[in-house]
Amino acid sequence: MPFLIILHQNLHSVSENTLNHIIQLGKSAINGELNSLNNLTNFINEDFANCINEILQSQARVIITGIGKSAIIAQKIVATMNSTGQPALFMHAADAIHGDLGMIQKNDTVIVISKSGNTPEIKSLIPLIKQFGNSIIAIVGNTDSFLAKNSKFILNTTIDREACPNNLAPTTSTTAQLLMGDALSIALLEMRNFSANDFSKFHPGGALGKQLYLQCEHIAQNNPKPFVTLNTPWKEVIFNISQNRLGATAVVNDQNSIIGIVTDGDVRRMLENNNNLANLCAEQIMSPSPTTLDAETMAIEAAQLMQTKKITQIPITKNNLYFGFVHLHDLYREGIL
Repeated sequence: MPFLIILHQNLHSVSENTLNHIIQLGKSAINGELNSLNNLTNFINEDFANCINEILQSQARVIITGIGKSAIIAQKIVATMNSTGQPALFMHAADAIHGDLGMIQKNDTVIVISKSGNTPEIKSLIPLIKQFGNSIIAIVGNTDSFLAKNSKFILNTTIDREACPNNLAPTTSTTAQLLMGDALSIALLEMRNFSANDFSKFHPGGALGKQLYLQCEHIAQNNPKPFVTLNTPWKEVIFNISQNRLGATAVVNDQNSIIGIVTDGDVRRMLENNNNLANLCAEQIMSPSPTTLDAETMAIEAAQLMQTKKITQIPITKNNLYFGFVHLHDLYREGIL
């Protein structure tokens, strides 16, 4: 019998009491961490403010180092800082004393992350960094440790206990380190007045990047640009809509300004409400003065407007002239929705 089928059957054979016990274990782990981490805000003090000023005034990079699980947290903090305007590099504490110290430049600030502050790699590394003259910031869970006593600033991440029932596996302690790193990154971001436009420069890819830089113009320029005039016969209007597959066509005047829109819904209403179709043209079918957006409008704003108004397409203008359409399907395709 295939393994997945056996596993599925075994899962169904677990008693309700066992399932409830497992659920409680998960909740207990999360609540335990949250309770321990609530005290972390009390450690945001003058040393924290001085750390921010030190990094800002240096106008250099931040080197973040650690060993074990702390090294993994260091890498995440480096990624956050780089994406929010603070140049940062990761240096593994074990590799540092085997050549990686060469990445540290004169004005760089070095952040060392450690729960105990007394691991052999950290104790070997600190004197070497101090010899270079770089400022050391300790993110440490033991303020009496070697690391704490040899750092310029201390960011205290002391916790009551780990979420691990044996109080051994790094769980709450690494979360505390991560939170402190996030606090540093956000404070630096705020002090630099780092804007959404700045953020988009570092996140050009994926759905997040598109929300920050993609404009209606970028979408509409790749779509058909269906249009008719006031006097276009209704059959030609329907053909124009069908041919361009956007569910609508713009009604424009001689200056190429939008004066109306005809949608699939307008066509259905025309057919329902008129017995004599012979002389109908776009002017009798259209919805006048439709909602439009400028080409430079962000695509995410178009998405929000479509959802609010419950419409599926919006005519786009550029320099107050008809430019094209953005359709709801475009926004799904681009990952905006």
